[in-house]
Amino acid sequence: IAEKADPPVILGHNLWGTLTHHASTRLKARDIIYHSRDTIARMVGGKAADIIFTSGGTELKISSANNLVFYTAVEYFRNSKPFAGGGTNWEQLNERGSLPHIIISNVEHDSIKLTAKHLLKEGKADVTFDPISKVTAWVEVKDVIAGIHPTTCLVSIVLANNEIGIIMPIKDICQRVREVNKQRAASAPKILLHTDAAQAIGKIRVDAHELGVNYITIVGQKVYKRRFYPLFFGGGQECNFRLGYDMVYYVMGFHAAELVSLNLAEYEAHFLDIQCYLEQKLLAVFGSDKIHFNSHFPGSDIFPNTCNVSILGRGLQGCRVLSTCRGLLASVGAACLSDSGAICTYKENVCGQYHLPFHILLNCGIPYHVATNALRISVGRSTFCEDVDIIVEDLREQLERDELLMNS
Repeated sequence: IAEKADPPVILGHNLWGTLTHHASTRLKARDIIYHSRDTIARMVGGKAADIIFTSGGTELKISSANNLVFYTAVEYFRNSKPFAGGGTNWEQLNERGSLPHIIISNVEHDSIKLTAKHLLKEGKADVTFDPISKVTAWVEVKDVIAGIHPTTCLVSIVLANNEIGIIMPIKDICQRVREVNKQRAASAPKILLHTDAAQAIGKIRVDAHELGVNYITIVGQKVYKRRFYPLFFGGGQECNFRLGYDMVYYVMGFHAAELVSLNLAEYEAHFLDIQCYLEQKLLAVFGSDKIHFNSHFPGSDIFPNTCNVSILGRGLQGCRVLSTCRGLLASVGAACLSDSGAICTYKENVCGQYHLPFHILLNCGIPYHVATNALRISVGRSTFCEDVDIIVEDLREQLERDELLMNS
């Protein structure tokens, strides 16, 4: 795909003028953006008018595409009957017990979790953090429904967790929430439904219509079924929802990702073959008493390219193992939590909060001594069995060397 992606990106990059510049440049750039918007919409089962381009899923770590959904839900709530009042302030809503209520899981991406915590801290929303089942690693549908309040305005559950790859029952959640919406149509605003599918796109089939969501985040793009509210004003780009110069090269580069969608069945089969080979190889080399697959939960589906595994034993912490490997490039947690690769204990983020790199595993019920040894290994379209042989041998050699050093 890289060979096919580069020319469009180069073309877009060469259209360096803003869309208010020379007519020919403007028209070429607009044609690229309009065509890209249409093809991306078809890729995720949406409409071109629903696609909003941003600079990325975490929008320069300041205001993310995911943040925009939360802001929209809160504003939608404030402007909906019976809570509409235009000038109604947060203190009055709080005093009346009428703050907007949001439901998320406790394994969401930080752009979801920290936004929810910020709204909670600022007194602008009540938030329920649903725990995931320690049996299935899912967010249970019954827990989501049980947590709905009269003021619930948003349910946001990740489509698949990026560390263990467990695919959540989003379709079932949406179906049940829509039933609730029908029952409370006259008494409260509808509950909006969002899923962060940034990790899922290109690995499994993603269709916003089939899932039943109002909003879906795919890296830097969103498919909206409802009107939402802009974070910035002026300029008028992206239908006034995301302002600033149009990054034509970025848009065109993502348009090339449609090729992934067209070949998804082939890619998914390849991912699954290599993932299975990797798991079999690890078991063959280290033995079943030494290997624990952290993504294996009964009845749960996982990404075909994600293997979260712990090599059991003293001194085999994931970060330590990775630091000695010569060829294996993997992680011990989500890449977006790391400033410089593997994190051995924790890091402090800009909000002063601490993250264990394996906190998702702990939330899934994985014991601490197993979670601390976790390695997240991902396979790609260019990964083959020969590559798996090399990295497993690399792991074996480094573990043998470490064992000799510890016993000397």
